[in-house]
Amino acid sequence: MRHVTRLWAALIIALAIGGVAIVVATSTGGLSWFDNADGELATNQDGTPGQLAPDAAGGSNLESVPSGEPGVFDDYILFGQSAAFSGPANELGINMRLGIKAAFQEVNQRGGVNGRQLELKFMDDAYEPEAAITNTKQLIEDGVFALIGAVGTPTSRSATPVAAEEGIPYVAPFTGAAFLRDPEWQNIVNLRASYNQETEEMVERLTEDLGIERIAVMYQDDSYGRAGYSGATSALARRGMEPVSVGLYPRNTLAVKTGLLDLRKGNPEAVIIIGAYQPVAALISWARFIGMDPIFMTVSFVGSNALAEELVSMELRSAGTGVFVTQVVPFPSDTSLPIVQSYHRALSDFAPAAEPGFVSFEGYLAGRLAIAALERCGRDVTRTCFLDIIRNEEPFDLDGFEIRYGLDDNQGSDAVFLTVIGRDGAYHPISTLLESER
Repeated sequence: MRHVTRLWAALIIALAIGGVAIVVATSTGGLSWFDNADGELATNQDGTPGQLAPDAAGGSNLESVPSGEPGVFDDYILFGQSAAFSGPANELGINMRLGIKAAFQEVNQRGGVNGRQLELKFMDDAYEPEAAITNTKQLIEDGVFALIGAVGTPTSRSATPVAAEEGIPYVAPFTGAAFLRDPEWQNIVNLRASYNQETEEMVERLTEDLGIERIAVMYQDDSYGRAGYSGATSALARRGMEPVSVGLYPRNTLAVKTGLLDLRKGNPEAVIIIGAYQPVAALISWARFIGMDPIFMTVSFVGSNALAEELVSMELRSAGTGVFVTQVVPFPSDTSLPIVQSYHRALSDFAPAAEPGFVSFEGYLAGRLAIAALERCGRDVTRTCFLDIIRNEEPFDLDGFEIRYGLDDNQGSDAVFLTVIGRDGAYHPISTLLESER
């Protein structure tokens, strides 16, 4: 009865918005959206889920004949994504999906990959591990070729064993957790640098650029936070240091005050934060409120654009000034780079009102990587070929941005970039902490 109720709710929503989005009541009782190959789903101009464009009716290739390989049909290939489209980390899922879809539409408009369009089915896990397991099983049951653009360490930790058991490619998860970089994972394809590399860059810059010795760590109390905490403490230990104080907060909450008070006990000069954008913004604002003014640094998973917007929405633009964020993709506004130019064109075509950002750029690179591997496989694409091409072949040159893998290296990029929020509330690329407006 519960499933029937949810199905009716889905039908009512679809009718109410006046579109023809394909809303599926899954066997697990959840709802998922099927993305049309032409990029007409269900996206508002800012990339958020919405109604189908009026001309998208009948555009799906659901009747296509399967080739025998899961997710591969005569005229399209189906990818799946379980990510946070609701909850405190929803901007990450929305923007990863936005970038992936921009890349898919870009190639689809040129005739697809070896004559096949690329489609994406996505499901909301709200950044919760149990939901990620359920969604992953459902997407596999639905016959997707590969999973792409998962968001988060706890969700990936739960979903990867399910994907590995089926031998399904797990491409470009939005996390830098070390466990995903174990070469024993034959199906995992990481795009970004690791949290260990990001936190090493932070500690190196704090100690070498500014001579700071008193560094504290605040982290989210889950596998993501602990992964970042481990990276930070290891970087400190390599320099004979340890955190002067440590704070933590529960995942998917804004309960940061107790952790902040724990941080204050160490009188830190700098605080490395491993968290999502809403609690990180709350922590920074409360710290400023109580007169605590260390240097704040956080990793790319925070969702940089969302963090800056959160601080502005709280009327705390000044609180964000001087906050440093490490990034794992080039600056998304640097149009001197060919890959950024391509991203801008694709994003503008897919979602004209969307602003370029770090997360959607990473999603775009993930989509481009998948496309490049499929192109090398040719018409007879299989999961095995897809993974072998990525892990064993030559590097991928994505308009000047090189991604390189190896038999024992499932991480394509080691690049870490440094940015700071300026007085204007916007991010600025920097090379050293001495360039801060702080």
